Amino acid sequence: MSVQWVLLPVFVQVGLTFFLLLWMAGARRNALVRGETKMKDIALRQPNWPAKTTQIGNCYLNQFEIPVLFYIIVAIALPLRHMDLVMVMLSWVFVVTRFAHAGIFVTSNDVRTRSLAWFAGVLVLLAMWVYFALRILLLI
Repeated sequence: MSVQWVLLPVFVQVGLTFFLLLWMAGARRNALVRGETKMKDIALRQPNWPAKTTQIGNCYLNQFEIPVLFYIIVAIALPLRHMDLVMVMLSWVFVVTRFAHAGIFVTSNDVRTRSLAWFAGVLVLLAMWVYFALRILLLI
C-alpha cells in the first residue's frame, strides 16, 4: 500500500475535525456578536453557549476521543508496514462512521441514531486493533 492511500482517510478525518473547529469558532463568534452570550459568561469555560453552538462544540470535542485510537494505530502500523488493504478499507469505514456520527450530532442530534453511528465506528476500530494485534503477534 502506498503511503498516500494509507494516509488519505487520516487526512479526511483531520479535515472533518478542522471543519468542525472552524464552524464552532464561527458559531461562538456569532453568539458573542449577537449578544446571545457575554464574555464574562464563558471566560472560565462555563458552558453558557447557545444550544446549537454547544452542539457543534461537543461534536468537535468528540473528534479527540475515539479518533485518537485511529490515529495511533495508523501511526504504529504504517512504519511497521502493517497497513494492508484490509486496514485501509477499515480506515475508510471508520471515517465514514465518524462523518455519519458528526452529521447526526450537528443536525437532529438524535441520541439513539448517533449512538449507533458511534458504536459502529468503535466496532470498526476494535476490528482494526484486533486484526493488527493478531498480525503482529502471529508474525503474519
